[in-house]
Amino acid sequence: MFSVVVPGRPCLTDIIAIDSQPNGQATKFAFTIPLNPSLGEIVVFFLPGTTLPPNTGAAIYAQLPDPNTGHPSDFRFIGALANEKPSGIFTVRPAGASARRSEAEEEDDMLDEGGANGGAAGVMTLGISIEDAQNIAPQLAALEAERPSGQMSMALVPQAAAQRQVSTKVLAQRIIGNAFNFLASFAQSDKGQDVVPLKSFHNWWAKFERRIEADPTFLEREDPTTNV
Repeated sequence: MFSVVVPGRPCLTDIIAIDSQPNGQATKFAFTIPLNPSLGEIVVFFLPGTTLPPNTGAAIYAQLPDPNTGHPSDFRFIGALANEKPSGIFTVRPAGASARRSEAEEEDDMLDEGGANGGAAGVMTLGISIEDAQNIAPQLAALEAERPSGQMSMALVPQAAAQRQVSTKVLAQRIIGNAFNFLASFAQSDKGQDVVPLKSFHNWWAKFERRIEADPTFLEREDPTTNV
């Protein structure tokens, strides 16, 4: 379902299912990644054909050796993926390292052969867990709070999208608005009244059905004020 790229290394596909089930529906996976040569960022992405169940996301966790003891630290949440955002770049750092790094420290890492993890021996375990989006959202909020002001977010399950629920009334309003915007351009004046040819409505409906088939959730994600 997933693959990982560490800059300068081959693409990783040797994923391990942690909770293998008889029906094959595992929800927890892991990659083991050597820390030497050093790494600071990784790319995680869905393999072609991968689709998560509705209202879920893939939470990404990293477990690195403690720099003082060498023993594995606790798993730390570093971001998430979703069907809408199937790939992303994630920062990894040793346990206890500050999330707020100065520009000078970043430059030192670039010049230092040890890199972001100080050239530590051992391995990092990258965990991927399929979880409810509502459970991932608070972790994303906490992760965003740690980021320096102005730093671009690499978390790929928007909290608002995970928490938003669109009512039937709102969906109906959006469908009507979509139809109105499309048909308004075909309106013709007839005795002081705006008249729309029935053929235009058929054209809108055909295009609307194609859009729904291609992207069933587009009405839930945005207010479609433009033509289909």
